[in-house]
Amino acid sequence: MVNCCGLLTAKKEPVPLKSVEVEVEVRDHVATVVSTLLYENKEDKPLEAVFVFPLPGEAAVCHFSAKIGETQVVAEVQEKQKAREEYDDALSSGLQAFLLEESEQSPDIFSLSVGSLPPGESASIRLDYVTELAVQADDGLRFCLPAVLNPRYQPQGSEGGSVQLSSVPASLVPYSLSLSARVSSPRPISKVESNCTLDPLQYLNTEQTQATIKLGAGHKFDRDVELLIYYKDAHQPTAVVEAGQDSAKPGTLMGDSVVMLSLYPEFPQAVMSSVASCGEFLFVIDRSGSMDCAMNGRERGQSRIGSARDTLLLLLKSLPMGCYFNIYSFGSSYDHIFPKSVEYSQKSMDEALKVVEKMKADMGGTEILRPLKHIYSQPCIPSQPRQLFIFTDGEVGNTKEVVNLVKRNSGCHRCFSFGIGEGASSALITGVAKEGGGHAQFITGADRMQPKVMQSLRFAMQPAVLDITVTWDLPKGVSVTPLSPPITTLFQGQRSLLYAQLTGESSGATEGCVTVKYNLVDQPSQNQLHFSLNPTEDTGLTAHRLGARTLIRSLEMEKGGNMGQHNDGVKEKVVELSVQSGVSSAFTAFIAVNKANGEAIQGPLLRRNVPTPSYGSNLGSDNSGEDYELVVCGAAEPEPIQPPRDSLLQLISLQKASGCWVLEPALAAALGRTSKEVEQPKPASVNKEVWATILALIWLHGFKMEAREEWELLAMKAVSWLHAQKAPSVTECVEAGNALLGCKVQKDALGL
Repeated sequence: MVNCCGLLTAKKEPVPLKSVEVEVEVRDHVATVVSTLLYENKEDKPLEAVFVFPLPGEAAVCHFSAKIGETQVVAEVQEKQKAREEYDDALSSGLQAFLLEESEQSPDIFSLSVGSLPPGESASIRLDYVTELAVQADDGLRFCLPAVLNPRYQPQGSEGGSVQLSSVPASLVPYSLSLSARVSSPRPISKVESNCTLDPLQYLNTEQTQATIKLGAGHKFDRDVELLIYYKDAHQPTAVVEAGQDSAKPGTLMGDSVVMLSLYPEFPQAVMSSVASCGEFLFVIDRSGSMDCAMNGRERGQSRIGSARDTLLLLLKSLPMGCYFNIYSFGSSYDHIFPKSVEYSQKSMDEALKVVEKMKADMGGTEILRPLKHIYSQPCIPSQPRQLFIFTDGEVGNTKEVVNLVKRNSGCHRCFSFGIGEGASSALITGVAKEGGGHAQFITGADRMQPKVMQSLRFAMQPAVLDITVTWDLPKGVSVTPLSPPITTLFQGQRSLLYAQLTGESSGATEGCVTVKYNLVDQPSQNQLHFSLNPTEDTGLTAHRLGARTLIRSLEMEKGGNMGQHNDGVKEKVVELSVQSGVSSAFTAFIAVNKANGEAIQGPLLRRNVPTPSYGSNLGSDNSGEDYELVVCGAAEPEPIQPPRDSLLQLISLQKASGCWVLEPALAAALGRTSKEVEQPKPASVNKEVWATILALIWLHGFKMEAREEWELLAMKAVSWLHAQKAPSVTECVEAGNALLGCKVQKDALGL
């Protein structure tokens, strides 16, 4: 028996990654991340270590280097096949080499190979990337360091081979993680929250525009590390102009200035207060086996599928009368509640809810392509804009195929996506929402699914913004080349990011202006932003790298979407751009060879797969056929238990499709009263439904204001129903209802 501790492979060999150290620099809405991975070979033979790990799908990887002893080797970007050949040649010549490549299936998975690590030697690998931070429902900015990589489900017959992963339960991960972040912004930082334990926020100046934050000691790899950063007056349009590299040729992307614009369109209040009363709402629910895992990776809690059932209840109660809907389930196969979308009514809602209540995570793998193809083959309903809601824990191997399908059909629908649980693929979730003109949400840890989903439903009910154009007004001598694809969607309160290359110089004027024009409910509108052409101090090359990444992603999508002759031309363009900007792509890789070490490394190489944490996967095995064993005893994960339905959902489940409630014993119980107590104070002139509906609204406002986002739409529906009844004695009802329930809710607050 080998006498060692830590993680061993089935052959009792130690795994060589020792620690991961991450430093994050957040400037306003952009993060630069520097990760240092320490490898150590404690065996008596030279090693090759292979580590497959997740990164945010939107990240631009822009630096990769290795330090062995005192020697530092910086990698360069090359065409992928050429880089692989150089790596193999170096290893067969006894040289040390390092290879970093992005998966061709999914831009959020990377593979790092550390070759020819001699016995007793350690190597420190540095990996840098830049990424934009997504705006959340509550105006926070979300930074996520994915730690968890769930095995991806590769459907039969889909394109490309699957990525070979090694994964172990999170509690058995043998390496440590430390993370520190520095946040700076033109506006004060009000707070930083996290799903992990943080040391207290330290402000670095009296204006509170700079601060540092650290991950608490003893972090367990059972979840992604999420930071939510809140600024005061968050939604201000900004422009950053970044000077090009002195060493690069003017007229090229890296030689010219790049401007990064963040725009927050503000729509007229009159338009925003009206909610659409039409639409075809299609809810697509993942019912693969992994949806049985607990929502919250750490405690016994509600399962993902249980949370999805509750969310569907809320969605179905919030839909407007007169719309159409259907619900699809998918796993290894797919099915739907109705053969085609049906009009929303009491009968169709009841029928759907009966099926939803019985939904289990019992449909096998994660084949999302087939249900989507079926949906797109169905004709759209005239005057009912199609809105697609996809719920999945996002563990698929054919990400690019799925995103391309959504892109090809983007003209006829909007797509809203929800990544559920740790390890959901950010490339899949953000990809389908971006290409489908919708909005992406991630639901992890202790997050409740409902408020995030209801925010997206409100977006779906916002009128569509049409005919979006962007015009630039720049001084003479300066021309603009957009790096971002054209804007296809705008939502109130959501940021749009634009990158553009500025070529040439102006002799006099130092200001530019960008105008976004669009039509909203047949009203032409516009937003303008004036910006200085003088480069912002000290931004590194962040905007250039993010601009290059944006252009690379659009070109890769173009290559994926057009199976045809000019594909090689697109690939050449991507390779050239990737090499020039030093930003990774699906067709290139980072390669570094250490030629400083005079002696060739002797002996055959042992290969070690370094495992990543996976949540809810089978204990200690991986797709590469290796089994892991930790020399400790671990308890099996408990089955998630379903908590009893909470009082809010109980009340909501009793609402009718029209928006009203009925006076019944179940309503009295939900309000915490007896039937007699509820019926007695009813004013004589008022009918039972009006009284029941006013009581339900008073209870929501009096006891559930903290969950207002979840019930706001269905309450608006109830208020519309009350107005339509032209009921007498509403003031008297509100007073009697307050007395009965012990509340002090004003009639105006109810919207009456």
